[in-house]
Amino acid sequence: MAAQDVLGQTARLASSSALLQVLFRVVTFGLNAFTLRYLSRELIGVVNVRLTLLYSTVVFLAREAFRRACLSGSAKRNWTKTINLLWLTVPLGVFWSLILGLVWLHLLEVPDPSVVPHYQAGVVAFGLSAIIELLGEPFWVLAQAHLFVRLKVIAESLSVVSKCILTVTLVILYPQGGLYIFSLAQLLYASVLVMCYVIYFVMFLGSPEATKKSFPVARVKALLPSFVEDETFVNWKEARLTWSFFKQSFLKQILTEGERYVMTFLNVLNFGDQGVYDIVNNLGSLVARFIFLPIEESFYVFFAKVLERGKTVKDQKQDDVAMAASVLELLLKLVLLIGLTITVFGYAYSQLALDIYGGSVLSSGTGPDLLRCYSLYVLFLAVNGVTECFTSALMCKEEVDRYNFVMLALSFIFLCISYFLTHWYGSVGFILANCFNMGIRIAHSTHYIHLYFRESTHRPLTGLLPSPALLLVYILSAVVTAFSEVLFCCDKGWMARLIHISTGSLCLAATLVTMFCTETKLIHFVRSQ
Repeated sequence: MAAQDVLGQTARLASSSALLQVLFRVVTFGLNAFTLRYLSRELIGVVNVRLTLLYSTVVFLAREAFRRACLSGSAKRNWTKTINLLWLTVPLGVFWSLILGLVWLHLLEVPDPSVVPHYQAGVVAFGLSAIIELLGEPFWVLAQAHLFVRLKVIAESLSVVSKCILTVTLVILYPQGGLYIFSLAQLLYASVLVMCYVIYFVMFLGSPEATKKSFPVARVKALLPSFVEDETFVNWKEARLTWSFFKQSFLKQILTEGERYVMTFLNVLNFGDQGVYDIVNNLGSLVARFIFLPIEESFYVFFAKVLERGKTVKDQKQDDVAMAASVLELLLKLVLLIGLTITVFGYAYSQLALDIYGGSVLSSGTGPDLLRCYSLYVLFLAVNGVTECFTSALMCKEEVDRYNFVMLALSFIFLCISYFLTHWYGSVGFILANCFNMGIRIAHSTHYIHLYFRESTHRPLTGLLPSPALLLVYILSAVVTAFSEVLFCCDKGWMARLIHISTGSLCLAATLVTMFCTETKLIHFVRSQ
């Protein structure tokens, strides 16, 4: 497939994924606002922090390394061996579910049954849902490698909507159900997701459309583990790369979910405070997750397909290098401007957003400071997602192994900083520690990118430099909206709030107009792709 075709399909995949993330976050956003009025903060804290951490840890450790390794390189490969390798995620998931389930049940503090009933059932259900989801991993990777955009949209949309409907129904009809409510909803989510992929491939394989596309798998039976006579069970090159990524994924999970591990294992916040932190975290990441994560996932596939892992820039096709450098520069500019916009306007509108969303429960206390700090953290998330996406797609096995040592040191430092900053600044300390963590990771990735393109004429890191005029407008907008918050927000009535909102709208309009006038190359890229 030509690089230009891959770029077009990758952009469509990123756009569709972004729309999916909008759906997921809006549903979570509404669900939290709804459940706050029916359930306790403690229950929400246990579900959204402790049990979700169990689920995400099992799934991440069992499949992340396999996804990275099996999506590298061309879609033309020995898919029998790749599928065999991907099925190993299931026993690995069972292993992690059992080990971590015992830790969650017997080593961690058990919530008060009168406040959070059915904790043990919740642990079992969330661990089981992780195993169920891993049953669909070979189907997911096959679909992702061949850029099946519509399948991903339908499968993940149906699973999220099903989970939401069941949760709302049970909360209204059976509010005393405690963790049974969220356990059943999580099991339904995983089951619907897997069934969508299975049903699609059952109908697709052997169809005229599959034949027309020369799809590498001809029968449904080929999607199951199988031995080939006189051949190894798996591709050992992929297996070794998977092991390297596994060591990295273990550390990356600690860095990604570090604050939740500190909350869960060190008890620095009670379950109620964890609930407030998670709600603010979901609100703060609403834009970050639905834009940055799809870009990272989709363009990882693009860079892995266009450039060959482990080769220097001189050994690659120069047309592909030029395209990759151009796309990387524009992606960096895109996420930088989105991050700057959120940082600038998020500072002055955090308290108002929380007051409208959850009332005084969220807008008083540390809530507004949490969201302000998160607005800054979004900027770090934005840049790190794209830079790490590029480096992960290009690093050879030896470079991945070396990076693992960097991640190991960074994990230890991050956990120590999180612990101390939380003692000094409360829950705000978690976000400050995350900013430090992302800053170090960005420095490593940008150094790699600089060295990679050093022997070429391309300088994609210039994407991190916005135009001076746009930077000036951002600074003026930050000053004006900050003064507006002091004068009009948030206890002076709805008319004052409307004035504050209008002020921000005018500043945002001025920022967007300046962006359209100064960043013409980026605007053309977004419109065309």
